[in-house]
Amino acid sequence: MSGRLLLVNGPNLNLLGTREPGIYGSATLADIERITADAAAEAGYVVRAIQSNHEGVLIDAIHAAREDCAGVVINPGGLTHTSVSLRDALTGVALPFAEVHISDVHAREEFRRFSYLEDVATVRVIGQGAQGYAEAVGRLIALIP
Repeated sequence: MSGRLLLVNGPNLNLLGTREPGIYGSATLADIERITADAAAEAGYVVRAIQSNHEGVLIDAIHAAREDCAGVVINPGGLTHTSVSLRDALTGVALPFAEVHISDVHAREEFRRFSYLEDVATVRVIGQGAQGYAEAVGRLIALIP
């Protein structure tokens, strides 16, 4: 397997930096992609990043990752709480993956506390802001054979 990771950011994460900065901070999606790429580069990995507001686009990218990626870092956004299809894509490609959430979802609304990915994720990083992506990369890479 190559030294590549797929970074997946789900619906509304394109609005980072302007969307509810009291919850999500001031980092933009471009900042998140840079943080992730820098953390991966330290371990000799490169990152292919995708963000979409469309579930099928994310699923297609995850399917394609099995051809050339060693793992996936994903912030599924609102799909965390609703998407069996996203879960099936991640388990179907059998790549280790890290689930990341910028905010502490356990301290927010009740519906945000459930994740379809939590019991199948290799790594979970919650509530560490934008730097949580770097934490997820480091922890995930440490577990990749």
